[in-house]
Amino acid sequence: MADKKIMTTMHEKDMQKVTVTQKITKVIVQFLLYAFLCTMALIIVFPFYWMIISSLKSTVEYRLPIPTLFPQEIMWGNYIEAFTAANLGKLFMNTVYVGVVSTILSLVITVLSAFAFARLEFKGKNALFAALLATMMIPGELFTITNYVTVTKFGWLDSYTVLIVPFLVSVFYIYLLRQNFLQIPNELYLAAKVDGTTDLKYLWKVMIPLSLPNLISITILKMMGAWNSYVWPRLVTSTDDYRLITNGLRDAFTDMSGQANIPVQMAAVTVVSIPLFLVFIFLRKYIMKGVSRSGIKG
Repeated sequence: MADKKIMTTMHEKDMQKVTVTQKITKVIVQFLLYAFLCTMALIIVFPFYWMIISSLKSTVEYRLPIPTLFPQEIMWGNYIEAFTAANLGKLFMNTVYVGVVSTILSLVITVLSAFAFARLEFKGKNALFAALLATMMIPGELFTITNYVTVTKFGWLDSYTVLIVPFLVSVFYIYLLRQNFLQIPNELYLAAKVDGTTDLKYLWKVMIPLSLPNLISITILKMMGAWNSYVWPRLVTSTDDYRLITNGLRDAFTDMSGQANIPVQMAAVTVVSIPLFLVFIFLRKYIMKGVSRSGIKG
């Protein structure tokens, strides 16, 4: 009996040691995980912090050999100068117009295409969809070259048309919405057809409401893409009448000697970044929800 009690006591002690070791290991793992996440967060946030403090510095302070982590004198006038030097009002209007029109037209094309690939039956549907997906493997630079040659022949340079039409079709958005449409039971579609409902009415009354989170995420991503576009607008526009905000900020703060007023430029970039920041803060759940509901059934 004494030996049995001794063995039981030793076993309990061993179990306690194992439990303590597991707790210590769990604490260490959590500490390392949070340390890693905090480090990555600082790496990501620091450029934004540097952009903001740079926008509040004077040119002399910005060009100091040893950078300062906080402005010695806060220059709020940089923001006023940014609006006057870059004509931000005109740039904002151009960008908003191109973004809204291209987003609406792209949504129409995306919804109709996704519905056709998800519900309609026609010859070559799978082959055509596979061919569209294959275009996602082609580098975007090749599309830029071919699109530029095409719009030049059409005489679309320096116009809103050249900023809107070439990128209305997004294969990724069509694929994303098609996968969401496929999750809607096909019995609803068959029942609607028995009742004499047309395809467009079924799409408007049933599929669009059920896929609203996905459509919201596509709308947000499309608007953000139009807001951030740089290479294509710079390539096809040469006058200030059609410049978007990314292109206007690139050239507006450089003097005749080629020296850029970086603090004023950073002030303009900060102003431009605020709408995207607010969109992400208030609508991020729609983006994540829309993307997470896709890609399950194919």
